[in-house]
Amino acid sequence: MRLTRRRLAELALAALLTSALVLDFAFPLPDPTATSSTLTVLAADGTPLRSWASADGAQRQPTTPEAVSPRYLEALLHYEDRWFHWHPGVNPAALARAAWQWARHGRIVSGGSTLTMQVARLVDDKAAGRSIPAKLRQITRALQLELRFSKREILSLYLNLAPMGGPLEGVETASRAYLGKSAADLSQAEAALLVALPQSPTRLRPDRAVAAAQAARDKVLTRMATLGIWTAADVADAKLERVFAPPLRARWLAPLAAERLRQQAKRAGRSEAVIQTTLDAGLQARLEQLLADRLNTLPDAVSMAALVVDNRTLEVRGYAGSADFSDARRSAHVDMVRAHRSPGSTLKPFLYGLALDDGLIHSESLLIDAPQNFGGYAPGNFQADFSGPVSVSEALQRSLNVPAVDLLERLGAERFAGRLRHAGLRLRLPANAAPNLSLILGGGSTSLEELVGAYAALARSGVAGKPRLTPQEPLQDTRLMSEGAAFIVREILENGGRPGSPFREGNQRVAWKTGTSFGFRDAWALGVTDRYTFGVWVGRPDGTPNPGHFGANTSAPLLRDIAAALGPSEARQQLAPRHQPASVGAVAICWPLGTAEAATPPEHCLQRRTAWTLDGAVPPTLPDRLQPTSLVQAVWTQGGQRVRPDCAPEAIKAEAVRWPTLLGPFLDAALLHPTERLPWAPGCAPRAPAQALRIAGLEPGTVLRPAPGRRDVTLRLQAIGAQQGVNWLLDGQLAGSSEAAGSTQTLTLSQPGRHALTALDGRGRWARVAFELQADAAPPAGRAKLPHAGP
Repeated sequence: MRLTRRRLAELALAALLTSALVLDFAFPLPDPTATSSTLTVLAADGTPLRSWASADGAQRQPTTPEAVSPRYLEALLHYEDRWFHWHPGVNPAALARAAWQWARHGRIVSGGSTLTMQVARLVDDKAAGRSIPAKLRQITRALQLELRFSKREILSLYLNLAPMGGPLEGVETASRAYLGKSAADLSQAEAALLVALPQSPTRLRPDRAVAAAQAARDKVLTRMATLGIWTAADVADAKLERVFAPPLRARWLAPLAAERLRQQAKRAGRSEAVIQTTLDAGLQARLEQLLADRLNTLPDAVSMAALVVDNRTLEVRGYAGSADFSDARRSAHVDMVRAHRSPGSTLKPFLYGLALDDGLIHSESLLIDAPQNFGGYAPGNFQADFSGPVSVSEALQRSLNVPAVDLLERLGAERFAGRLRHAGLRLRLPANAAPNLSLILGGGSTSLEELVGAYAALARSGVAGKPRLTPQEPLQDTRLMSEGAAFIVREILENGGRPGSPFREGNQRVAWKTGTSFGFRDAWALGVTDRYTFGVWVGRPDGTPNPGHFGANTSAPLLRDIAAALGPSEARQQLAPRHQPASVGAVAICWPLGTAEAATPPEHCLQRRTAWTLDGAVPPTLPDRLQPTSLVQAVWTQGGQRVRPDCAPEAIKAEAVRWPTLLGPFLDAALLHPTERLPWAPGCAPRAPAQALRIAGLEPGTVLRPAPGRRDVTLRLQAIGAQQGVNWLLDGQLAGSSEAAGSTQTLTLSQPGRHALTALDGRGRWARVAFELQADAAPPAGRAKLPHAGP
């Protein structure tokens, strides 16, 4: 008999299991993992930067039990389902209690739901509600969930699907939206609030119903104290916290960076719920605020972009693609971090660095800042005047154009463009165009991203790289210049390039460079510190000129603010001390020869300077374009006067150094060699040169523009080859006279338009130059000036 009963029990159990399997097959459980996820782009610390709603309109940010605060898990399990880890999906005792309350009161007082049953309700819409059929369906689905998933997986489903008010689902999403923090960092009061919220997500929203939300939270806190999970003192303190949440709205950081990554994932065919970035959420917020603070100083259509990169890893820490993502007037959705624009003068540091590596110059090499014509290309300076003799350091710091074009012609435009391209900075040219001398003044186009990657070479021992926006991106870097060249160029941009000056400026070391493209279309500023490289672009995304706004007065002040924002963060870092590379040395040199003082006769050292040199090389001054002979020449004197050897056989021959010919109009007598200061003996002066008279200081076809804030231009001129005195005629009217041949004439011009300048010497020979003077737009109020950097 006992065997028969046992047999019947086994058959009944088998029939029950078979029926369960048949019912499970006939009524399959909806796939709880098939719920479409929100795409969320995260900062490096997990802070959401931007998210896109899922297909059903919900906002979800995936999380796991391990990533949620233990306080929240304690409150959830003890308030909602203390027997979660032991029951099979339903709690018989709780169901019995709910049934008794229903029978006694004639309505459902408590549903007896477990967390598994709540998940069942979330994954099966037909199981929602508090009716008996709905409860039976919840029970069935809960049993199916327990058969298919582990307790951890079921708990994870609840953490990600629990309704939190409005479009929000999941504890991480609610914590970020209402509390502004990760669910990993919840206090006891905050944990209790988010545990209570799913009971009535609409009625208990903390951004709309503060009193109701606080009462529900306190109920959870009281339960935790009653059960002895949290101490009475802790709960009392938690109840003192005021419930507050700002209205739900899109609070995005780095929206264009996030959109960029979303589009990349889409093109790659990747379906991702989370994209991790390298961005620093705190720095990003400060960066966007700095841009917003400057909007009222700019015209309506002008936008801004900024990028901050960590030099050690090339990870992007701050990324602002536009000035205000909500302002359509400023083309807010155009990402100007990636846009291709003319870089203006921002490429000059790379030119000087490559010239250092090629042995063409040292930091104090003599360059010529005077009007020159390079095969029909006659560049001018941003300030519309010329300085004559300048050093490499001065030319780079003041961003002088003519010395840079002169040096680029000697280095080679195609070679320069190729070196930059190899290092990740590609110069885009018009169709079928080849690299030419205009490259160094902005004749190509590149992006803020590529510029920042190249400038990072100044802090990375000459190695440039591609900025990385996600941790998964491989590190891509390439040597742009030698370590020594990078050191010298950076030192020039920081301190003026003179050995012996301190490395620090204020509390941190910052190398600055600005640039402005033709027509004031693009205003740039780039900065380098030990830890960060950062850049700013200001302009109109449609390429329309923005008169009066240039690098030094518009972008540089913003760059300084960014440097200040980075300062405290950098100060906390244990950075390696700056060291002078072994390849770099300080050497005393002499002008005009440019050679080391130790190798220069004292009488040929007309001006002494201290230069940074590379690999022990001290290259001499570049060859004179007009007189490619040596700067050391033979001179003859007799009786305290200069003579020709053919008319004064008793003359004494000596050697004297001269300056490059084009510098003549800019030299004071004190800078000349003593023998060149002597007067010529009557009847024994040089014969008139065979070539025609030539005007130095102004090239044919030059277009002059006054410096910002001025309406006139001052020129220093000289008539090369003139005999006796020189009269200067402007448009046929006498503008000045020089009594001595070879003396300098200064003219101040203020009338816009086309003009002709004529030099007429005492022998009737003349030279004429046609040029144009353009009026300059009035600068905006509140101009700022950047120390140590050209425009």
